[in-house]
Amino acid sequence: MQSVTDEVLEQFKSYMKITHGSEDNSLKRLLFSSYLRIKDLCGDFSLDEEGIGKDLVFGRARYMYNDALEYFEPNFLTLINGFALSNLPDEVIKDEEV
Repeated sequence: MQSVTDEVLEQFKSYMKITHGSEDNSLKRLLFSSYLRIKDLCGDFSLDEEGIGKDLVFGRARYMYNDALEYFEPNFLTLINGFALSNLPDEVIKDEEV
């Protein structure tokens, strides 16, 4: 299971322009919860790699932080669907080609 590293936390804090450390534990929970939701929607990926999955996690965590989570999925639906399709395992793609 993926965990939220201190490096990912610092990247998110930079993204959010948060300079203090008083919310670090809360932010890690937001990031982890967001990672699990995006993983459920799109399949497994790593938070340690740059890409759409990480962008979606950061976006969802930002919406959670700002108490606007109900708007995340409708606003990001195209990106979520695209990432889910591009993240399909090779076995699924080969089965569809037959």
